[in-house]
Amino acid sequence: MTSLSIWGWGSLCVVLFLITFGPFAIFYFTFYILCFVGGGFVVTLLFGKTNSEKYLELCEHSFLPPTSFGITKCIEEMKQESKPIKIDRRLTGAYIIDEPLQQVIQFSLRDYVQYWYYTLSDDESFLLEIRQALQNALIQFSSRSKEIDWQPYFTTRLVDDFATHLRVFRKAQQRITEKEEQDKDGAEDLVDTFFEVEVEMEEKICRDLVCTSPKDEEGFLRDLCEVLLYLLLPPGDFQNKIMRYFVREILSQGILLPLINQLSDPDYINQYFIWMIRDSICNYEAFMNIVKVSDKIGELEAVRDKAAEELQYLRSLDTAGDDINTIKNQINSLLFVKKVCDSRILRLQSGKEIDAVKLAANFGKLCTVPLDIILVNNVALQFFMDYMQQMGGQAHLFFWMTVEGYRVTAQKQLEVLFSLQKDGMHQTAQTKGLLRTAAVGIYDQYLSEKASPRVNIDDNLVAKLAEKLNNEDPTPEIFDEIQRKVYDLMLRDERFYPSFKQHALYVRMLAELDMLKDPSFRGSDDGEGESFNGSPTGSINLSLDDLTNVPADESIQLHAYISDTGVCNDHGKTYALYAITVRRRTPNGDEVWKTYRRYSDFHDFHMRITEQFENLANLLKLPGKKTFNNMDRDFLEKRKKDLNAYLQLLLAPEVMKAYPALAHYAYDFLENKAYSKGKGDFARKEPPLMQKTYVDPKHCRVAAHLDDNVDDNVPLKIMLLLMDEIFDLKERNQWLRRNIKNLLQQLIRAMHGYTINKKIVDHVDWMTSPEQVADAVKRFRDAFWPNGILAETVPRRDNAIRMRTRIAGKTKLLGIMPDELKHILGAETTRKGILRVFEMFQHTQLNKRLIYVFLEGFLETLFPVYGFPDLFKKLHSHSKQMQRYMHRLQSTQAPFLQKR
Repeated sequence: MTSLSIWGWGSLCVVLFLITFGPFAIFYFTFYILCFVGGGFVVTLLFGKTNSEKYLELCEHSFLPPTSFGITKCIEEMKQESKPIKIDRRLTGAYIIDEPLQQVIQFSLRDYVQYWYYTLSDDESFLLEIRQALQNALIQFSSRSKEIDWQPYFTTRLVDDFATHLRVFRKAQQRITEKEEQDKDGAEDLVDTFFEVEVEMEEKICRDLVCTSPKDEEGFLRDLCEVLLYLLLPPGDFQNKIMRYFVREILSQGILLPLINQLSDPDYINQYFIWMIRDSICNYEAFMNIVKVSDKIGELEAVRDKAAEELQYLRSLDTAGDDINTIKNQINSLLFVKKVCDSRILRLQSGKEIDAVKLAANFGKLCTVPLDIILVNNVALQFFMDYMQQMGGQAHLFFWMTVEGYRVTAQKQLEVLFSLQKDGMHQTAQTKGLLRTAAVGIYDQYLSEKASPRVNIDDNLVAKLAEKLNNEDPTPEIFDEIQRKVYDLMLRDERFYPSFKQHALYVRMLAELDMLKDPSFRGSDDGEGESFNGSPTGSINLSLDDLTNVPADESIQLHAYISDTGVCNDHGKTYALYAITVRRRTPNGDEVWKTYRRYSDFHDFHMRITEQFENLANLLKLPGKKTFNNMDRDFLEKRKKDLNAYLQLLLAPEVMKAYPALAHYAYDFLENKAYSKGKGDFARKEPPLMQKTYVDPKHCRVAAHLDDNVDDNVPLKIMLLLMDEIFDLKERNQWLRRNIKNLLQQLIRAMHGYTINKKIVDHVDWMTSPEQVADAVKRFRDAFWPNGILAETVPRRDNAIRMRTRIAGKTKLLGIMPDELKHILGAETTRKGILRVFEMFQHTQLNKRLIYVFLEGFLETLFPVYGFPDLFKKLHSHSKQMQRYMHRLQSTQAPFLQKR
């Protein structure tokens, strides 16, 4: 019923609606509803738009600054036609430098900027602005360089940085050796130990992160380049961040980083060594020595493989013909090289590598060096002096040396006195007083009852000497009798020379004299004794035992004659110089060389041999001296003939047979080296009363030992300090160090004259001259852009080639060492020093450290007032080694502070 009522009432409403409004009323009703909704939507939209605009206008005036008038002006300028930028090609003021520099700038922009910039824009104004910024930086750099005095940097700072780097490397090696001896199972990393020593040496800076971490290295170069751009660019260009960052990346990542990587590559350095010494011919025996002492298995394997390759090639050749003997000799040599390498590799792999000096002390027959030779040889005398100090016999040795010096001085003083008396001048009392004072001083120091230590000699001889000193005028020969007794005592007493020949110091002396026949090279297990004796100079050098004990008809035969003579002027002193051509006949063939001697050298040599061999004075007659007109041509020709006659008689087989030991003296005089006179100065011969030890502070740069109060000795001192680090001379006693300094000074003067400082200044001026700077820029340009094209990345060379290059580099370095250096320092010391320097360059990280040290020193010199030392300390402040060092320092100081 309910549903019927709803339908009924609904139908009634529809009928009434249609009767009242008509049949189309429903459509009108729908239309009215849609219009109402649409109108409401439009009114809402218009209302929201009006209110939003009002709100935005209100926000704009409330929070945003008003529009700058510069924007309008900038838009107006952009609408105008851009003016071309003019580039001034002048940079340094020297055309020969500016032209290659401009090419470097052009190539840098082309290969590092343009190749990607043109894909973004065709507007070249940005490129021109970068070019202008680079040129401004170069102009500022050039102007600053001209204001700097570069002499102190090149003569002191540069050498000091290198020597200090070498000192750190040497100490790192020593520390590793000490740790390996204490803990043979532990292996220390050389690079980590090096930077550990560096932070102890520098105390406030360590470069381990820059040298070992590529990421930190790139960051360091970016920061450094940004600082340089701040100093070199105009303020407007530096404030332009986009341009500054572009230029910074080009300098740091495109130029400096590849250059540093190349310069720090050990293989590149080895190739550079070989290129620098390209005029020196590799000696076969020197090469074999390097192979025999090499402790790198990789080097030995590379040489062995190359020898095997060459052997295979030679054996494949057609040996028929005239070259069969040559090919056979080459095959035998290569077989020998291969055998030596195999033997050395087995020794290293088995861990049986033993120090040759220690091994020789208990194996084989050692050469015998006479005592009289030891006393006149600086290198040998050092070891004998050390031994005598250990045995308590230093007083005897020092007395003998002091008397030698006194005799020379007394003879010179008496010659001067005689010359003055001939001229009518009288200074007899003064001269005799000086000689008496010197003689009494020697007596009191070594022979009197109060002498400590005292020379133990016959009391009757001492009393007789005391009586002479009291009653007679002193003569050069006043100590001769006691000196002979002291010499016999050192020669025959079992505590001294006889025991010295059985001591380890004697073996080390033989090694330094290049007379140690290494038993490890003679053993039958290696098969090496048949063609190589193990001496660093091969079969050329003979021992003194060979020269003195072999009969004359079986020994080496020397023939010499004066081929030419000339007059030399050295610092105002004029003297005659004689060129002697020497022929040495040995079982292996003849050797010919030239040596140069003055008449004073002949005179000293004659006095030396006539004192040693008394009967020679009656046989050999040296041409006499001439005071006036001694540079006359006729006189020099006559003296040349007389000296030739003297040489022929001296080297006659009959004389050599009669005096077998004379051969050593003659060879020493005729050898191609600076002649060391047997009679030295009194001051040089006199030993120190108290031996002082060389102080090597733990935290000290090499140049800290320079005397700031003396300016004219800097080149010599810095060179001696550098030699201290290379050859480790600080381990020697002070007497030898003083002699080395004197000999080094003589060597420098012989090479460069007395104007060493002026020559250094001239050389620095030459290095910084426009011609040399232009040449360096051209080499840089040609290295990076050969023929104007960016150089391709050099392919990494094969490891075997790198190893063979190392062998060649070491051979070249040892080959150019002069014999005079071996005579001054010793053969073993020289070899170890040179190999130490070579080994230092075989580590990329350490090479980078040296380059950055040079770079820092260069910038500190170029900008002395901008605090670069503090800046570098800040840039390196994140060093891990520095943090560990500071932690250790604080931990060691904490207990001390607590006690206080």
